[in-house]
Amino acid sequence: MTVQFPAEFTFGAATASYQIEGAVAEDGRRPSIWDTYSHTPGRVARGENGDVACDHYHRFGEDVALMKQLGLDSYRFSLAWPRIKPDDGPVNAAGLAFYDKLVDELLAAGIEPAATLYHWDLPQTLEDRGGWRERDTAERFAEYAAVAAGHLGDRVKKWITLNEPFCSSILGYADGVHAPGAQEGEGALKAAHHLMLAHGLATQQVRSAVPDAQVGITLNLASVQQVSDSPADAEAARRNLLIGNLIFTDPVLAGTYPDHAREVWAPITDFSFIQDGDLATSHQPLDFLGVNFYFPSRPKAVAHNEPDPAKRVASDLGVESVVHDGEYLTEMGWPVDAGAFTDLLTWLQDAYGDALPPIYITENGIACPDVVREDGSVDDQDRIRYVGDHLKAVKAAMDKGVDIRGYYLWSLMDNFEWARGYQPRFGLVHVDYDTLKRTPKASFDWYRNVSATHEVP
Repeated sequence: MTVQFPAEFTFGAATASYQIEGAVAEDGRRPSIWDTYSHTPGRVARGENGDVACDHYHRFGEDVALMKQLGLDSYRFSLAWPRIKPDDGPVNAAGLAFYDKLVDELLAAGIEPAATLYHWDLPQTLEDRGGWRERDTAERFAEYAAVAAGHLGDRVKKWITLNEPFCSSILGYADGVHAPGAQEGEGALKAAHHLMLAHGLATQQVRSAVPDAQVGITLNLASVQQVSDSPADAEAARRNLLIGNLIFTDPVLAGTYPDHAREVWAPITDFSFIQDGDLATSHQPLDFLGVNFYFPSRPKAVAHNEPDPAKRVASDLGVESVVHDGEYLTEMGWPVDAGAFTDLLTWLQDAYGDALPPIYITENGIACPDVVREDGSVDDQDRIRYVGDHLKAVKAAMDKGVDIRGYYLWSLMDNFEWARGYQPRFGLVHVDYDTLKRTPKASFDWYRNVSATHEVP
């Protein structure tokens, strides 16, 4: 069944600085936690890193030309904090100059720039002082936000403070599978709180520098599906909803923390790092909420990894995600369930009502086993099917009253997929990592037609 989106609906694509830029030691850029993490043996698959990535830093003109060919309304990219204000020293003018050129190129191509201030590349100098465990990092982030918005705000009007603070805090400081690779309990919860504080402080700075800015935050949220009626599985779903959604959505959208957060984490922290006024700061008026979605969440109760509650890390909730027999899995090992996307979006509306601002889908996409044919083409029908089904899921939520203004596909091009390295490919454009040649896939032409017609077949 074909669905039609409104004429004003935004169709875009997204990337992130460390995943595509390369040039990690050029023009004053200093190391981030991902430089350190990816160069630590055993952290990233096959020992790969983002030193070169897609070399977007030198090839951005070619990449913007591809965006124009694709017919994008908007391009979501992230600024590299270590390029702009890598330490306590002066602002790095050369780093800002790169984003000047990129933004000007986008505007000349008729593409709206949407800038994310933080997509995980914390300057290593700040991590050496405690990173997101420390309140001071939130203050430093606000300073950086003021510089970036003050410089680019005459041309960039759409700003996203943070991308996926769940990953920065829980995957980075509890699970240890993302930079900086820590496995802590209280440290991860401090990181989550200070990220929310940083979001609020940065929002204030962006609004001060750019009075006509649209400001939001991007959250990767869990579409929690209870797998059985057992009390244990019901409680597992409750804990999964807490750590996947509520410790981020409640501060941002309601200015609170869930009551049962203290109950779940009481053995590992006393929450003394939460100061008076913090939640009010986190709860800034938003112009939009960015939502990232890739797969459903089906939490099943299992034994805790650590039997002693006082020794558990924040992510040890006694939850395991269920995969059904014979279910299609992406190259990341994620199950596909577009209906869960509709459920998530309607849950947001039901949970927050009038407090929910308009939504942009800021990431959605799939890593496929892309095969390059002898003629160089990539016929990625799996991606076309996935994106088509998920766009229809978005429209189904809109038909139920959810205010959704746009969709940014992840990703414009294949790139460095964090701890998975370069093997998973999410792009509309194939990148040959030996030659850095860009080749549009079949999905590129399909998405160009969707963007042009606002119609999904």
